[in-house]
Amino acid sequence: MDDREAEALRTYLDRGGFLFVDDFWGEEEWSHFYTAIKQVFPNREPVDLPRSHAIFHCLFDIPDDRPLQTPNIRFAIANRYTGITYEREDAKEPHFRGIFDDRGRMMVMICHNMDAGDGWEEDGTDPWFFHEFAENKCYPLAFNIVVYAMTH
Repeated sequence: MDDREAEALRTYLDRGGFLFVDDFWGEEEWSHFYTAIKQVFPNREPVDLPRSHAIFHCLFDIPDDRPLQTPNIRFAIANRYTGITYEREDAKEPHFRGIFDDRGRMMVMICHNMDAGDGWEEDGTDPWFFHEFAENKCYPLAFNIVVYAMTH
């Protein structure tokens, strides 16, 4: 990201925009993302969102104990009977983080170590994947993120 792009994104977010970040795995990819987002917001830090945060409960109540980690569909199908949902060894735990403005409005929602987007993109590809991930995890999370972003 160059300086012009970082400034344009900062302006968009400062004026009420919202950014959803998904489908990046492990510490190296987190480092790349963190470096880029610090270009946008050098004085703001991503903060961990507890599962009690309103974004997980504003439309659909996603219980704190419901695992949300979703791999890409090819990985999910290859590991269907193993219970493994992480795509890399250094990505076993999903992280939900947010970046907030001075008034407490979330500007950026970050889903690290997961691919919620595949639950939306591939929902018609495989019935098991649909029921296991899209229907029970990815769609409730997506609708909650949209509703939260539009109402907060």
